[in-house]
Amino acid sequence: LGGIPSLVSSWSSTPTSPHHRGFSVSRLSATVSREDENDIRFNNANSLSNEKIDASSLMLNRRSLLLGSGVAATVGAVSALTRSPAQAATTTTAAATTTAPIPQWTLRGGVKMPVLAINTVGLSADETEHAVSLALQYGITHIDFHPGKERDGVAKYLASNKRSDLFLNTKIRKAPPGTSPKEAADRARNQIAEDLAALNVPNVDMLMLRDSPDAEVIQSQWAVLEDALEKGQTKSIGVVNYCQFSLQSVLQTAKVKPALNYYLNHVGMGLDPKGLRSYGESRGIKTFAYGAVGEPGPNPELLEKFSIGQIAKSHGVSPEAVALRWVLQTGAAASVRPTLQFGLGTSVCSTDNKKCEDGVKARAASFSWQLTKAEMTELNSLTSPNDNPTLFASAGCPDSFVLPKTKKP
Repeated sequence: LGGIPSLVSSWSSTPTSPHHRGFSVSRLSATVSREDENDIRFNNANSLSNEKIDASSLMLNRRSLLLGSGVAATVGAVSALTRSPAQAATTTTAAATTTAPIPQWTLRGGVKMPVLAINTVGLSADETEHAVSLALQYGITHIDFHPGKERDGVAKYLASNKRSDLFLNTKIRKAPPGTSPKEAADRARNQIAEDLAALNVPNVDMLMLRDSPDAEVIQSQWAVLEDALEKGQTKSIGVVNYCQFSLQSVLQTAKVKPALNYYLNHVGMGLDPKGLRSYGESRGIKTFAYGAVGEPGPNPELLEKFSIGQIAKSHGVSPEAVALRWVLQTGAAASVRPTLQFGLGTSVCSTDNKKCEDGVKARAASFSWQLTKAEMTELNSLTSPNDNPTLFASAGCPDSFVLPKTKKP
């Protein structure tokens, strides 16, 4: 499809980490974070940067809202089309000892962005600090976090570790309904100063702007991000959950185009969900995907799909590993939760056991194997679960998520 690059090339397949057996995930209560609540209330109230893959990192060679059972997070090596499933599994087991490097995009101004990020959404400050530490341990330097407790967890990590080790990626809070463009700009400007002070750093690597049903609010806040870019408070700027209306709004007045659009994408949504990917990429806006296994919780329909299970078996990996690898192999960057223990506004990365470490380790190994051309063709053709890529956008975008009303006791 036009505007969608192909990333069906293989990375050095030095052996990766050993297999990790599955763990059971109980259903999580839909506890909503403060920022999630703000986004949901907002919905209820309102019914070309030339980027490329860094060649030095490569060598040629989220509709269900139910929470499901956990799936094993395992790692494997690529099998050729001529290998049988048993041979592929044997090869995977023998090769599982080290992790291949994570490729990078080169963004505007030469900014290097690793294409795999750990997503800390819903974690406590302590859990975020733990997740960051684990990510660095296994080679993931891109940290995708929110203002508030997650930011404070990142700050705790930075207090005793080097800033230069991390690609820091955070988001501007959504302006409440009825906020004027000027007030929205002031809120964005103040948040940037607040976040940098809390992190005790001069800049972040990426600032991403949430959408609004008001085009003028989008434009006023985007101008603030452009100013932050010019001042060196951020090295790059992007957008979050922007549908075509939101992209049109920002592009009308932008001096600097968004480097990327961060939205939901997984197997079953196709290569060009709702036409959003081709619309953005044809305008130089890269795709940064979250929800490889579904949102707002792991999607059983996706993870229990027969074809995904068969592909996982042939490579000796888990269904969630196949789901993540598909996103990456379409040429998108991906932000992934550390485990399958997550729901709406919740996530877990406990220090009490090794589940989080095993999850991070498995995700870090995503570039140590690849899907075959035939497997990619099969996964590309799947048409369910067909979710809305901008599910968590404001009411300015179609079919945005609204928290179901609960009956008063």
